[in-house]
Amino acid sequence: MSPSGKFVVSIEGVGCDRPLNSKAMSDIPGHLLTHPSSFSPSGNNSVSATVGNSCVLTCPSKPNITMVTWKISPKVGGPCTLGYRADQNKTDRTNCSDSMNWKFRPDWDPALEIWQVGIDHDGNYTCEVVATEGNFHTTYHLTVLVPPRLTMYCDDHGNPMCKAMAGKPAAQILWVLESNSTPKEEGHDNGTVTVLSTFTAYSTNVTNTTCIVSHPAGNQSMTIACHPPGNRTSAKFF
Repeated sequence: MSPSGKFVVSIEGVGCDRPLNSKAMSDIPGHLLTHPSSFSPSGNNSVSATVGNSCVLTCPSKPNITMVTWKISPKVGGPCTLGYRADQNKTDRTNCSDSMNWKFRPDWDPALEIWQVGIDHDGNYTCEVVATEGNFHTTYHLTVLVPPRLTMYCDDHGNPMCKAMAGKPAAQILWVLESNSTPKEEGHDNGTVTVLSTFTAYSTNVTNTTCIVSHPAGNQSMTIACHPPGNRTSAKFF
């Protein structure tokens, strides 16, 4: 069965974002995410970015900078560096892909920009600044979020099935009506996870069933009407 229908998707999180804590992830339905697009804290910081978006990581802003170095250590692949020396007014790069570069002239603002964030951008990003007043550094641990693809269908027994495909991290599936469903997870080689949940109602009078998918990259919902075997009426989406 491959019915078509309408569903509502709400996805937010453009740029580099502060990650959600576990409580925020569970405080749904109805809680959407909003974050600043960039920030420049000191020390070690965890940030997140949604795949396909751009991401800006900033350095400490200091007067009379003499040298800036970005050191990138991705989870997959080798390390790379971006460097700037004020005495030579020169920039250099080693093993960095074209997907990342200085956002502005580094003598003005040494922020790093990643264009079209991908799963392979997961990792640690350290900015080291040498200035007349001292040395400074900021480290970011970047986690890339992948919104799951939501589908619903009716199984052979007329039970609603909700699938959140290839999300990172794994999505949480909730049902508007009470159900004793236990989600099943399937991991993929690229680090994404597919979650499948079957709605099993305590009441046999349920007609329309709504599935809500909770994910740090945004929330989604879909409604379907399933019918018992033998009823030729096709599933309907709302």
